[in-house]
Amino acid sequence: MSKRRFQLLLAACLVAGTLSAANDPFVGKWKLNPSESKVIDYMKVNSLGGNKYALDLGAGYIETIVADGTDQPGVQGTTLSVAVEGPMNWKVVRKKDSRLLLTGIWKLSEDGKTLTDHYSEYQPNGSKSFSQVYVYERRAGNAGFTGTWVSTSQPQSASELQIQSYEGDGLSFIQHATQNVKFDGKDYPVLGPGVPPGYTSSGRRVNERTLEITDKFKGKVRDTQQIELSTDLKTLTRTVQSVGQSEPNIFVFDRE
Repeated sequence: MSKRRFQLLLAACLVAGTLSAANDPFVGKWKLNPSESKVIDYMKVNSLGGNKYALDLGAGYIETIVADGTDQPGVQGTTLSVAVEGPMNWKVVRKKDSRLLLTGIWKLSEDGKTLTDHYSEYQPNGSKSFSQVYVYERRAGNAGFTGTWVSTSQPQSASELQIQSYEGDGLSFIQHATQNVKFDGKDYPVLGPGVPPGYTSSGRRVNERTLEITDKFKGKVRDTQQIELSTDLKTLTRTVQSVGQSEPNIFVFDRE
């Protein structure tokens, strides 16, 4: 990449060589502080006529769906269904190999300016693993669910992040999935239920308290993350800048 990135990578290699599993300050258990965190989510719904829609649910992929409640082909080998349960209510369901991955219960406000999404994710055994209520503001469009929507919210669950050593000077980030990263500029697979093949992460050490992680899908950059420790090593801030998104998501963790 850029000359500056190359110079920092050389410096990171020197830093990486001085750290080990025994003294790496990132290793430990971290609990999310929702009040200090911020989640930005973008969503677009375009009408194609009748009950047919083109959906961009924030991942940059366009899915064409007939809103009749049936399972239809979606992104990354999943199926997607949209059921119209009333003029102000939709139910969105995603599955993988007939297994429920997530649901979204959408409700429009009376004035049509806000959309509330009761969002849930599910484990392979069918139990709920994560849930959050997102409130979106309309940025474009003026009727029904069609339009551009943006949500700024605080996470509602204090989830845990575990960071463990990985093959010497690398690190494993374990939350909803597992990111194993060695700070050598190489891409390593992201592992976990529902994670399709092709997701990878690479990393570099900017200094002893700052990491930079790059996430890709099939070779294309999806986001970059800066992970920074406070000077007292008790707080970890994870800033995630997604491609095509003007504002980053910010997750602040306290050491357990």
